Amino acid sequence: MDPVELATSCAMPPVLSKSAVPENPKHSRTAHLKTETYSVAAVAPYQAMPVAGPVITHHKSTALPVLEPQAELSDEEREARMAEMIGNYMKKLSERTHHHMGYPYNLEFDYGLLEGLNKFSINNLGDPFIESNYGVHSREFEVGVLNWFARLWEIDEDEYWGYITTCGTEGNLHGIYVGRENFPDGVLYASAESHYSVFKAARMYRMPAEKIPALETGEINYDDLKAALIANQGKPAVLNVNIGTTVKGAVDDLDRILEILKETGYTEDRFFIHCDGALFGMMMPFLSRDAPMVTFRKPIGSVSVSGHKFVGAPVPCGVVITRFKYVMALSSDVEYLNSRDATIMGSRNGHAPIYLWYTLTKKGYEGMRRDVERCMRNAHMLESAGIRTMLNELSNTVVFERPKEEAFVRKWQLACEADIAHVVVMPNITVEKLEEFVSDYVQSRARVAISAARRVASEAKAAEEDL
Repeated sequence: MDPVELATSCAMPPVLSKSAVPENPKHSRTAHLKTETYSVAAVAPYQAMPVAGPVITHHKSTALPVLEPQAELSDEEREARMAEMIGNYMKKLSERTHHHMGYPYNLEFDYGLLEGLNKFSINNLGDPFIESNYGVHSREFEVGVLNWFARLWEIDEDEYWGYITTCGTEGNLHGIYVGRENFPDGVLYASAESHYSVFKAARMYRMPAEKIPALETGEINYDDLKAALIANQGKPAVLNVNIGTTVKGAVDDLDRILEILKETGYTEDRFFIHCDGALFGMMMPFLSRDAPMVTFRKPIGSVSVSGHKFVGAPVPCGVVITRFKYVMALSSDVEYLNSRDATIMGSRNGHAPIYLWYTLTKKGYEGMRRDVERCMRNAHMLESAGIRTMLNELSNTVVFERPKEEAFVRKWQLACEADIAHVVVMPNITVEKLEEFVSDYVQSRARVAISAARRVASEAKAAEEDL
């Protein structure tokens, strides 16, 4: 039986009396599902659901009702139904994990040794460097992970501050928040191909923002950035630098941006740079070729990466590192916690640091380097398969023509924007999986071509009959 049917058959939702239901106008989610044609340009890139050409469609999620106890079901029967539902869900997850190519998540990990930790409510609330009165925490793992990243990005342990976030978006929100607090009248600059969370931060913090056009490669347009900085010379600059853009995997040239700041008269006490390295910020330090390194030896303010992307984790998580001198602008004592807090969320998942510590300890710097080299090498497979692609030199994100079959897009969970799609070659994307994807893609294009040819033939035949 389908999980939804199973749940519905023994669910008893509570009934409200008419007097308890307010008569305010309804605002229905279903009524706001997008079924019409919308301008792609008006929507931030990298939607949760793929862009179907010029149309963005929202696929409505199903619901599994909470199972209520029923007299006709024994506890054993109810437990059996729940087990069947979870079993079916696990089968679905296995299938979806196999056919995953479009989003930058490393789905290859094994945390079996840590399963026993699930019975503990581990919460690292507050500052990771100052213990609170809540003793069920994993700060020792968190600080160990933060020190690992501090070494990676070349900043002394005593000069940085950071924490394990819930995701890359929180890292961006925090980095830009630190910039805004240190430069309250600053203007935010970011390329049009930045992750949507960057401009979300601008709206949340009520910051003036300049959306700088991007080059064809996805990099920020340096001439336009320079012009915008000159136009706002009277105000400090808070800049978001992309270490791998969302759709094309482009890396903004940090050294060139620093040179532009110098040319336009911005001294180091008048700008703050946040580096959004969600995926590639974790990979670029391990490239053997010459690459524009992200390091605190340069005058940057903060760096953030996602932990569940390249490292891989069963929960979304991330890391943000900033200079300790900057975080003092927003850090405050919290008596309730008996700690300090400069985080966004307050309560924080204490399991996530353990996952990151486990993988980084298991693989080490050299293990991570091998993973990076394999991903970069495998990213060229689609090119050799005869598929027309675009692959930036510093990227494992392969861009190609958006498949015409929506079923194919959904099957492989491709992220699309306008007429392009991409595959992100992560550690779990094996050569065999790439070969399966290429074969499936070729068959999909053949089906589309045959369908188009039949349609043309049918139209031609109809035209002849009308003569």
